[in-house]
Amino acid sequence: MSALTVVLALFAALSNAAASVLQRRAAAQDAAGAEPGRPVRWLLRLLRDPYWVGGAALLAVTTVLQAAALAVGSLAVVQPLMATELMFTLVVGGAVFHRRPDGRTWLAFGALAVGLALFLGAAAPSAGRDTASPGRWAVAGAVLLCAVVVLAVAGRLTRGAPRAALFGSASAVAFGATAALLKEFTGRLPQGVGAVLTQWPPYATAAVGAISFLLLQSALRAGTLAASQPALTLGDALTSVALGWALFGEQIALGMRVLPEVIGIALIGVGSVGLAGAPSVHGTWDTAAAAGDGPGASEAGNGPGFAPRDVEGPAAGRPAAGPEKRKEGDA
Repeated sequence: MSALTVVLALFAALSNAAASVLQRRAAAQDAAGAEPGRPVRWLLRLLRDPYWVGGAALLAVTTVLQAAALAVGSLAVVQPLMATELMFTLVVGGAVFHRRPDGRTWLAFGALAVGLALFLGAAAPSAGRDTASPGRWAVAGAVLLCAVVVLAVAGRLTRGAPRAALFGSASAVAFGATAALLKEFTGRLPQGVGAVLTQWPPYATAAVGAISFLLLQSALRAGTLAASQPALTLGDALTSVALGWALFGEQIALGMRVLPEVIGIALIGVGSVGLAGAPSVHGTWDTAAAAGDGPGASEAGNGPGFAPRDVEGPAAGRPAAGPEKRKEGDA
């Protein structure tokens, strides 16, 4: 587990988190004008939104960073590190939606970070092979396709937060498959770019990546980041660890190290649940009211547990002038 792999994966997670926040902001503002049953028209309208376009550009940056990380590291290291996207999402989201994380959220951040470090440190995933053994992709592809279809169909049959979570899970499996295909593609590059372009991996990567992107848009449209992002980040990590073992022969340490690995996974789960249910990100933190600009938008999105930014003047419930100001961090 080289430092370069870790740095590239963390920057990829940050870029992906910023992309999710920007696209969720665009989706939240456009929700009022969205027409049920017309996702294509809705998507075309978003193409004119600078926040959505900026998010799409950051997804491209994420792909480049992720490919670079996979070229020098294992799938079982890179994709679990991408779970830090959840922390980055809430930090970036707090800035974009004008919400500060509260103490409970920071504790959840800490649990997720410590759990991730403990799991990767104890598991010490091996590098494995650069490419998968012949024939394994057919079986893995069939299993992945079934999982994505089942989750997406279940998402279509539900509403609210469960819908967002199910579409988030479907996109997680698809993004895990995209990462594995990306590793297969980069593993074949020593053959030469021309030779690789005559093979199936680059085109399968592009196709599955596009499906992942569309599933992500469905998750963002279905509900808040608090509902979709935990399923997306953790599902991606677990899918990728499984694919790293099944396709590339990557191994994790067992024996006495199982206990710290289990503790690490438990902390990751606790941290993810805590982040999803923390008061500072629960409810309307990234709805259209919270995402809107202007003095009324910040106030409209407040709910229990929110920590609004300090605002001067009558809008904050204080006289326009006076010697007393609210101390930083007061609720």
